[in-house]
Amino acid sequence: MTHPLFVRLATSRVVLRIAPHMLPRCDLFIHRLTRGRLLPSRLVLDTIVLGTTGHRSGTPRATPLATHRAADGTWLVVGSNFGRSHHPAWSTNLLHRPHATVTTRGRSWQVTARQLTVHEREQQRNRILLAIPFYDTYAARAGRDIRVFCLTPITARPGRRAATCPQDGDRR
Repeated sequence: MTHPLFVRLATSRVVLRIAPHMLPRCDLFIHRLTRGRLLPSRLVLDTIVLGTTGHRSGTPRATPLATHRAADGTWLVVGSNFGRSHHPAWSTNLLHRPHATVTTRGRSWQVTARQLTVHEREQQRNRILLAIPFYDTYAARAGRDIRVFCLTPITARPGRRAATCPQDGDRR
């Protein structure tokens, strides 16, 4: 559980003006420096680096994101964009090219992304709050429908069946 003081700090005006510009750069710098083994944001939230392909440029993109990983191996990522009014670029990239890479703790997985429906987001609310405890504050501030994606590994770990994102009607 995230400390209430951190939640309050993470939703303050000063942090919301600075964080979108500084946190991703700092995370990516340390991530490259440690060859993918360390992300500073992981000290507070479970964090991955999502590798996407720019839908217009075709250029590889790397974005550190808060996430929640389920026991079945899927990741849930939330396109809150720090509560800003526009969708983050990585979410648009996933809509156009759903194949991506997840890197965390020095390991990488090829994944397929699927945007959750409104009903699925309601069902996955607990996981969303585990990924981003201040989701409600960001959603209210953004004034838009926040995109949430389920990232499913393309290959299963040996001895396990392949994980799948919950669909409408699934009870996970």
